[in-house]
Amino acid sequence: MDPLLRFGDDGPHVLELTRLLTERGHLDQAGPRFDRVVRRAVKEFQARHVDSRGRPLAVDGLVGPLTWWALRHPDNTALLGTSEAVETTLPEGGSAAGRAALRAAIAEMQAGAREVGANNDGPFVDKYLNGIVPAPANWCAGFTSWCYTHAPGGLPFRYSLGARDIRDQFRRQGWTYDVGERLPEPGDIIVWWRDQPDSWKGHIGLVHHHADGIVYTVEGNKGGFPAPVRRFDYVLSRIDRLLGFGRVP
Repeated sequence: MDPLLRFGDDGPHVLELTRLLTERGHLDQAGPRFDRVVRRAVKEFQARHVDSRGRPLAVDGLVGPLTWWALRHPDNTALLGTSEAVETTLPEGGSAAGRAALRAAIAEMQAGAREVGANNDGPFVDKYLNGIVPAPANWCAGFTSWCYTHAPGGLPFRYSLGARDIRDQFRRQGWTYDVGERLPEPGDIIVWWRDQPDSWKGHIGLVHHHADGIVYTVEGNKGGFPAPVRRFDYVLSRIDRLLGFGRVP
């Protein structure tokens, strides 16, 4: 029987937990300690999945039998309408710039964009880093910037490798919004904080579409190597570590 795990635990069962979380794209690497990073990853997973009865998991950071079951049945999510069509089609809505960026992101996903050879490295990563820094380096913001270079008239903000920097640029232009202010549309940016809410670290992706309370995204540089560009989906009202959204007019 799987044990109840919580913040502060360590040992082989925590190693198994973190291995599963890494495989599901919620951690960068497995380890034997249940620290704050693992607790946030558990909550993020719980916010997106249901138990064996189809009921949403409690987002409490505790790993009991229901969360263990969901970890071992990752396709049983709380996310409605997930399909391969999300990966290949361009939905209605969004600004012209956002739709162009999303179209580029989908094309990269179909091309198999991912890390090659080592973590945060390879030809795709080099392209997204755009000569600003050498690989290996985090590349989610570079991927987002690169996608937006395909916008009509060119990149509508300064090319950046910082998720929070891109959000700050959007905020100065009056382009950001929070959950409840408006609904996400195709090509909008979605930004999270990492480590601490006031840390400089962050993560960023592109909204694919929103439907029935679920926001579907295209993101790169999330999860362990090779961290491919791929789709993710979240219950909009329960996205952990969310800083907000932004839309180029």
